[in-house]
Amino acid sequence: MKRRDFLKLPLGAAALALVGRAAETAGSGANRPHEGVRVGAKRDRYDEELLIMGGRFDLKVSGRDTGGDLCIYDTFREAKGGPALHRHFRQDEWFYVIRGEFIVQVGGETQRLRPGDSALAPRTVPHAFAMVSEGEGQMLVLFQPAGSMEDFFREMKKIGAGAMATQATVPKDVWERHGMEVLGPPLKV
Repeated sequence: MKRRDFLKLPLGAAALALVGRAAETAGSGANRPHEGVRVGAKRDRYDEELLIMGGRFDLKVSGRDTGGDLCIYDTFREAKGGPALHRHFRQDEWFYVIRGEFIVQVGGETQRLRPGDSALAPRTVPHAFAMVSEGEGQMLVLFQPAGSMEDFFREMKKIGAGAMATQATVPKDVWERHGMEVLGPPLKV
């Protein structure tokens, strides 16, 4: 193979990846609503009350609103702590702190997040978060793509006991069914 042809291989592979991604997302507009959605402050998209993992999770943008591309939760915590160290096999997870202070572990690195700070946990990378401040904390949590995260949270509510439903009360197969794996305990605060 000539050197010039060898150098064209990465460009061709990149073009094929883009074409594949375009084909994958083509037509996704058919699954999307054709109206905007407004969700009020401290309200859930579907007026559900999700008290799980030591906090309240209000769905603001549903996967049904985005053709499955993403979902966003506004989370409120009054107690310190957070979920177990885990990873998602198909979703990136993004955290944006509105109130309070949180620590977020992504891979081997732990960061302290204050209002206005954010962190990204790419899919397959182990991660966890915990509120470490006193008073109420608030953080937006975004999943991209949405996957079955909304179903996972609803299932956690059914399994757990209100706000005290934690990873300890959720069987391993529930995590696995929704494309996740628990890797360790929650972060210590």
